[in-house]
Parts: sequence; C-alpha cells; structure tokens
Amino acid sequence: MRESARETYANLSPVKPVVEVVDLHKSFGALEVLKGVSFDVQEGDVLSVIGASGSGKSTLLRCLNHLEQPTSGEIYIAGEPMGFRISKGRRRADSQANISRMRMEIGMVFQQFNLWPHMTVLGNVMEAPERVRGLSAAEAREVAIFFLDKVGLLDKRDEYPARLSGGQQQRVAIARALAMRPKVMLFDEATSSLDPELTGEVLDVMRALADDGMTMMVVTHEMGFAREVSDRVIFLHNGLIEEEGPPAELFERPRSERLRQFLSKILH
Repeated sequence: MRESARETYANLSPVKPVVEVVDLHKSFGALEVLKGVSFDVQEGDVLSVIGASGSGKSTLLRCLNHLEQPTSGEIYIAGEPMGFRISKGRRRADSQANISRMRMEIGMVFQQFNLWPHMTVLGNVMEAPERVRGLSAAEAREVAIFFLDKVGLLDKRDEYPARLSGGQQQRVAIARALAMRPKVMLFDEATSSLDPELTGEVLDVMRALADDGMTMMVVTHEMGFAREVSDRVIFLHNGLIEEEGPPAELFERPRSERLRQFLSKILH
C-alpha cells in the first residue's frame, strides 16, 4: 500500500512533533484560502505565524482544532490524526466525540475574550476542568487558582469580567485555556483588540509561558514578540508558506521579496 503523506513527511524528523500539518488545503466555496501548507511544531517550541491580513493565518489555526474543517490534507496532534480516521484502508471523517476529546489537548486564545459574563473570574476558569475534564469542584478550584496566580490575577478571582480591563480579561482567557492542561496553546492575534498599554501585560504572560516550555503556535502582528520569543517563524502569503526559519534569518536576512515588502511596511 502507498506510504501516506504523513509517513513520508515524518521520516524527515526522528522526533514526534506535538503538531504536524501535511499539505493542508482549505476552501470556502470557490475561494481557496490555504493552498498546501506543511509544517510541524516540536514539544516546547514557539512557532509564530506572520503575514498580511487575508493570508490565511487565522484559518490555519482554526483548522488545527477543527473549528474549520480542512478541505484536504492531514493534521496530527501528538501523533494522533485530527478530524479523520483510517478504517479498512480508507480515510473517514472522525466522530464528533473523538474530535471533542482531541480538542481538550489544544488550548486556544482568540482575539475576543469570550468570557462568561455571569460567572466570576474563578468560575470562568473552573468551568471547563470541572465539566469537560471531569474534575471535582475542589480540584477544579485548585487548578483555577494555580493558573490565575500564574497570569497575575489571583486577586481578581471574585470579580466579574465586566469589571476587568481588556488586558485582564485576555489574561483570564489564557488561564482558562491553560487550566485544561493542553499539549499545545494556539494564540490567534491575542492582543489585536487591546489598547497598546494593555498589550504588554498579555505579551508578558505569553513570554513567561514560553520560558516555562509551553508548546505554542502564535498568529501575531507583534513583530517584536515574534522576533524575541519564537524558535521559528512562518511567513504566510496568499495561503502558502512563502518563507520559514529562525527569527533572526527572517527578520534580518529575508530571502523573499514579498517578506521584505511586508517587513518594510509593518516595521516602519
């Protein structure tokens, strides 16, 4: 039987990645947004994805946890296929229950905070560990307190989201995602809806997570963060990876004219 695309790709790396994407395509009707994207993220790495609006960055992240169903291609989380199964030699769509189970391994932080307005900060962070992971209330509370302390908001645990700044709400959203103990954290322009003075406090939390060895994939327009914190950077252009590599190479010695143009606009 023909070797799968994933097996061919995996032969290039002896270490099983936390995230593995092979020839990913995504179309919305006649519009092809992702046109064949392949990459991986190793445990403990920070991969930043940069590119102009409309290049496919957010769609790429949403495909990873199956909020968007890929048109074709393969996604693996810790070696396990996401959204499909091979049965009797044929590829079939996976069950919703199994997709939901795998989503528990993927923390995601969006542009908008999406906190429950009727719950306290503590309640927001406890909700998923208790209802989804099946922790007792006491266990969920202990986990929530740990991660609220980690993002510097333990003193706000009894407040409601409406009484918090945007930066504080986003830090609660990060704590909420971390409380599920995911294998990888996805950040989709996590600071884009924040005022400049509040952006720093969220980026500081993300830097601390990187220092702790959290595996992260970050779609960002914060070039300073991408340059300083990333192990690798992907420049996405028109649904394809135009250039990728260590941040020093992409920012100091870009090979692609498109990347040079992008950086000249965003850095000046």
